[in-house]
Amino acid sequence: MASGFMDDFKRFFLRGLAAVLPTVVTIALIIWVVAQIDQYAGRQINVAVQWLTVQVLTVVGGMSMSWDGPAELRQRVQQVWAEYHLGWIGFVLAICAIYVFGRFVASYIGRVIWRLIEQAFFRAPIIKQVYPHVKQVTDFLLSERKIEFSRVVMVEYPRKGVWSLGLVTGPGMRLLHGSLGSDLLTIFVPSSPTPFTGYTITVRRDEVVDMPLSIDDALRFTVSGGVIMPISQQMSEAEIEQARKGAFPPRLRKETAK
Repeated sequence: MASGFMDDFKRFFLRGLAAVLPTVVTIALIIWVVAQIDQYAGRQINVAVQWLTVQVLTVVGGMSMSWDGPAELRQRVQQVWAEYHLGWIGFVLAICAIYVFGRFVASYIGRVIWRLIEQAFFRAPIIKQVYPHVKQVTDFLLSERKIEFSRVVMVEYPRKGVWSLGLVTGPGMRLLHGSLGSDLLTIFVPSSPTPFTGYTITVRRDEVVDMPLSIDDALRFTVSGGVIMPISQQMSEAEIEQARKGAFPPRLRKETAK
């Protein structure tokens, strides 16, 4: 009785966790990003705005100028900031600053300058070991130019006899088409459990097997390391046993021939 209850509890707890966890992780990630923006940009901007406010009030009040301003006035500004909860000003200005920086990077001069900065990052000691990998993740999540996959295939990669799941991104390069005289496909082979990394290969069209899977099914299969098998591709125990003996069921034999 206790064993049955524990089995049910474990099964339904894991099912509930699988349903709730994506939402919780998403909310936690958003909160973390907001907290990082506020901590590393918003608070510093608040300090700068408070300093600027003190300087303006000092000039308006006809008091003598100094870098920090009068101590009493500086303390009063800080009290007003805390009393009226004006910390959000720094966060809003940080968001605006990120927007302005994005517009600048989108311009021709901005792209050139940022490319030079990134090249320095790629060459700098220690930084070059971290920055490229972080950039891969952020580009995958935030880039406006998303990779378009047309369909899911299986291809023999990295060697003959080993089949890997791939996502077709387009035809092969023109030079290869002309040199080989055959129809080619460019395929992205995602890696597990991080499908935003992988390998790009070019193979002949007749060397791939088209799979009746959606892109989401393919990504779930890759992320789970093959544990989450698409329902349409799951084999029964009888089919598995027959496959081990080399006697494929008629349905599988027909699909393989296709």
